[in-house]
Amino acid sequence: MFAQWGEFAFANAEWFAVASVFGLLLGVLLVPYFVTRIPANYFTRRERHIINRRFPITSLVFLAAKNVLGAVFVMVGILLLFLPGQGLLTLLLGLMIMNYPGKYALERWLVMRPKVLSAINWLRARRNHPPLIDP
Repeated sequence: MFAQWGEFAFANAEWFAVASVFGLLLGVLLVPYFVTRIPANYFTRRERHIINRRFPITSLVFLAAKNVLGAVFVMVGILLLFLPGQGLLTLLLGLMIMNYPGKYALERWLVMRPKVLSAINWLRARRNHPPLIDP
């Protein structure tokens, strides 16, 4: 089985390279967009509204689709750890998309690292958004 996978990977190496470059460019373009969409007080709020009470069915469908998309990103990220590509970035993106217990604590821990927080606030300042409030 691994021999077949190796032959497949070798035969399609140029597509893996194109996908890797595309993923890198997409990440470079989308990270600033999403970082500026985070509310400045996101990490100081305690409430988490997952389901919209006015449209519960639509919210549940959106939540399920978001979690499936996140799971796909996690699986692809795991594959890309062993293939050429942005495996760790894709894996983290999948984890940030999905909803699971402890997600907020993980996000908060990651963002509150001094270098990460300064990089996020630098991106936000470049786009004229207020810095994230440090809890």
